[in-house]
Amino acid sequence: MPSVKVKSIAGSANFHYTISTPKNPSAKSIDKTLPTVILLHPVYIASELFELQFSDPNLRRFNLVALDLRGHGETTGKINATYGREEAAADVVKFMEALRLPPCHFVGVSMGACISLQIAISYPDKPLSLTMISPLPLTEPEDVADGRREIHDCWLEAFKDGKVDQTALLDSVCGSLQLGFSGQQTSLIKALTGRAVPHALRNWGPTKLDEYRIVTVDFFVNRKAQTPAAVSKITCPVKLVHCSADIAYQVEYTEEVLKLLRENGVDVQLVLIPGAVHFGNVSNHKEANAHIFDSVIQNSPGMNIPPAQLSVVSPFTAGLKKAGYREDDNDDSDDD
Repeated sequence: MPSVKVKSIAGSANFHYTISTPKNPSAKSIDKTLPTVILLHPVYIASELFELQFSDPNLRRFNLVALDLRGHGETTGKINATYGREEAAADVVKFMEALRLPPCHFVGVSMGACISLQIAISYPDKPLSLTMISPLPLTEPEDVADGRREIHDCWLEAFKDGKVDQTALLDSVCGSLQLGFSGQQTSLIKALTGRAVPHALRNWGPTKLDEYRIVTVDFFVNRKAQTPAAVSKITCPVKLVHCSADIAYQVEYTEEVLKLLRENGVDVQLVLIPGAVHFGNVSNHKEANAHIFDSVIQNSPGMNIPPAQLSVVSPFTAGLKKAGYREDDNDDSDDD
């Protein structure tokens, strides 16, 4: 997959990315006649988390673009102590400029949703719509912050004595999986984990433990609530997608975000996906994909969208299959 060098307020980085058009799963550029959707992943697992979006014939009627955020996947670039939502948003916008992307529809999951909201605040001309799956609360609840710190502490323990303590490493990975998937185990989740761990060992190894803390803990716990003045800058429609089986965040937190946006002039709606875990784009991809599709269609007036193909190939499938993914598991994952 290609990469592009970007320099933003966060510093320089080489961003690994994927572009899929209706006819090409690994395109070099977008089809300029179609809407473009940028998908922003959560913490821990990078672009491959969107396997079930890139393999959806309905969503592949658009251009789909995913990038590995700083500190994740195959993207390389230092994470400075100040790295947070503003720096991450600047990275994405500079990435868009480097690829000469037009204003886009944004789909973000958890951390990715937080970044998409910041893009809409800081760069209101860039997003055409936001679909925020499992949006973060206005501020991080202390119990969730403690959980993030515990995952972090286990990771640090794994490198304490100069060699990798596999038990501590497994504890940290299991904590991450509990947060994201509520302990679900499908072949896709196992494959995503199997491919994410080597990236994590490279990106957050013994010489980069400070960067690990910044991106997995500080990013979340140091956030302050967005102000009314900030969110009043948002000009695009926003869809908040709450996943009802999220063990970290109750719906009341999402309702607080809804209230802040609505009271400050944002066109916003809240929808629920029953039974979906925090990374609901995986556990309940059919419902999540339908919400994404509707947001893009409703906010792409005057564009001729091609009909869905009978089947499409995701650029991530082959690598995930090597890690044990079985596509026939997908229907089961919706019912877990």
